[in-house]
Amino acid sequence: MNVSEQEIEHYRATAPHLFSEPLAVRLRRVGVWSAIAILFVYCLVVFDFSPTRIMTGLERFGRVMSFMFPPHIWTSWTEFSPIVEGLLETLAIAFLGTVLGAVIAFPLSFLGAKNINKIPFLRHTARRGYDVVRAFETLVLALIFIRAFGLGPLPGILAMAVSEIGTFAKLFSEAIENTSEKPVDGVKASGGSRFQTVRFGVMPQVSPVIISILLYNFESNVRSGTILGIVGAGGIGFLLSDRIAAYKWGEAWSIIFLIIAMVYLIDWLSGKIRAKIIGEQVLAK
Repeated sequence: MNVSEQEIEHYRATAPHLFSEPLAVRLRRVGVWSAIAILFVYCLVVFDFSPTRIMTGLERFGRVMSFMFPPHIWTSWTEFSPIVEGLLETLAIAFLGTVLGAVIAFPLSFLGAKNINKIPFLRHTARRGYDVVRAFETLVLALIFIRAFGLGPLPGILAMAVSEIGTFAKLFSEAIENTSEKPVDGVKASGGSRFQTVRFGVMPQVSPVIISILLYNFESNVRSGTILGIVGAGGIGFLLSDRIAAYKWGEAWSIIFLIIAMVYLIDWLSGKIRAKIIGEQVLAK
């Protein structure tokens, strides 16, 4: 039914409350935005976010950036080989941390999936366990493991693996829950066991998602591995921290550029792998 403009104006004049939100909703909205604005201003004041400080900081930042140019170019393999070893060590830390975390998290993820684990108490306990593990920041874990195992890549690998257990278990369990029941019903109808329903009904659906999660987190862990190196957990971050502490800004900029190039390359390769795997899965269906 079409309503003319004259009728709309008539209804707006006779019943204006129908064309506006209730007063309680408007007051609630004003209250929420006012609270956000007050909190924002309070944080600026507490943390001394003054224009003078910002301008002083930008001037200093500009001087630091000027020290980085031109970037340093290594002229001998003797000088450049530690940089390459640091990059490879960071990749190894990220790879081992990701793989170890995924291997441990994969079986645990089934405990948190409601379509697999039908026991509410056990399922909720597993999910809260994921949250507890994820609550520990990788950097904090690295500092703890450095105290226990000493400096080097091992604390970084363990810190990354423990942190990823909670993340992977949560993401894997959610992926398992979002699978379709039709393939599972088909396996059950053909006489398949519970293990076979998971193997042939659930895993073909969830495998592309799990691989995509692994590749994405591996990219993220390469960047995290750089930070872990700064606190003494090995990798290129240790060399970057050393160059900055020695005021060798040209070398620091060159190392940062190499880190960016490495992350970009990994992102490009993982994108190719994801496209290939997901494409094959689509074709197989």
